[in-house]
Amino acid sequence: MLVVVGILIFFFGLLFSIAWHELGHLATAKMFGVKVTEYMVGFGRTIWSRKKGDTEYGLKLIPFGGYIRMIGMFPPKKDEEYGRSASSAPWRAMIEDARQMSAEDVTPEDAHRQFYQRSPWKRIIVMMAGPVMNLILAVGIFAAILMGHGINTPTLTVSSVSECVLPANAPDTQKCPPGAKPSPAAAAGFEPGDRIVEFNGKPFQSWDDLQLEIRQSKGSVPVVVERDGHRQTLNAALMQTERPKLNSTSEYETVGFLGLSPTSVLVKQDVGGVVSTIGEFVGLTAQKIVELPQRVPDLVSAIFGGERHKDSPVGIVGASRLGGEVLATEQFGVDERVILMFNLLAGVNLSLFVFNMLPLLPLDGGHIAGAAWEWVRRGFAKLVRRPDPGPFDTARLMPLAYAVSLVFIAYSLLVLVADIVNPVTLY
Repeated sequence: MLVVVGILIFFFGLLFSIAWHELGHLATAKMFGVKVTEYMVGFGRTIWSRKKGDTEYGLKLIPFGGYIRMIGMFPPKKDEEYGRSASSAPWRAMIEDARQMSAEDVTPEDAHRQFYQRSPWKRIIVMMAGPVMNLILAVGIFAAILMGHGINTPTLTVSSVSECVLPANAPDTQKCPPGAKPSPAAAAGFEPGDRIVEFNGKPFQSWDDLQLEIRQSKGSVPVVVERDGHRQTLNAALMQTERPKLNSTSEYETVGFLGLSPTSVLVKQDVGGVVSTIGEFVGLTAQKIVELPQRVPDLVSAIFGGERHKDSPVGIVGASRLGGEVLATEQFGVDERVILMFNLLAGVNLSLFVFNMLPLLPLDGGHIAGAAWEWVRRGFAKLVRRPDPGPFDTARLMPLAYAVSLVFIAYSLLVLVADIVNPVTLY
């Protein structure tokens, strides 16, 4: 039951994120005098709507996105374009269909309220407003958690010692099989509660720095620990073994292995810590989005029974399922479950921000790039005293936009099937 409740809560949180995104476009478009005829959450058949002023607000049947419809998204044909035949431009029908749809709601009294007529900087603001709203929501959630609750920060105190060496992909609950080789930490005599003072003659102030040093080391290494108020030196014979790369669960490398887990404590962050942490999140999110194409083989393999990695891409179905899993787990208290759900929702909004800023049509970043290019082109023409080249015709890029859309749809369907038949789990 808790899983279902968690799925529903997280699902509606995602719908709110979509509506919040489109609200940014809507508010700025209206602020600059652009007529907006539709504000919709979802796609497909309308299941509820209400018209207020110029705009119809509503919900659609397929809740996998949303949109606003502004009149005059594309400029009209230039005079020299009239008379060209379809045979001389095979993609012209596609371009003109998009141009016609953009202009079909334009009435004589609204002729001055078209999107393409606005200055490039205004159009950039309108198109950036959606992703920025997701960024604002993500930053707000992360900041509240980081400053009010804190973030689990590993310390130099040992929490647990691995009894033996297990494969890198073995579950945490797996017991040591008979005859398994003891871990270097167990063989050296480490105990829970030991505080590591020095490793290989170097003092350390953070677990992250120590972890990097362990992974880069090999052979016998002296480790100074503090136990019951006294310092002693343990000699650990590090092993070279395959382990996941840092910040990844699907890529492996050969590193030094000791077999220790650190104790973590909640540390509340100041403003500087929040900015630094969110900056790291943005960088990691951008990296994961760049890696999306190379995830296709793993997704196909997962559909047919292969391993589904924890950092595998998920869609709205998979993300909602993770929300349900978080709420239902008994591993944490209620407050920790709520924090995890909000962390997950903030991560989704951060992904929406980064993804929508890609300079590809039909994404917001594609329209931003078009307006920016027009701004540069007009500025250069003014500088060299040439005639104003006029608005940049993004309608000419619609064939590319349709191709990109087909790729996105195919990828989304692939993720959807994987989320259903072999979902990502947290534990």
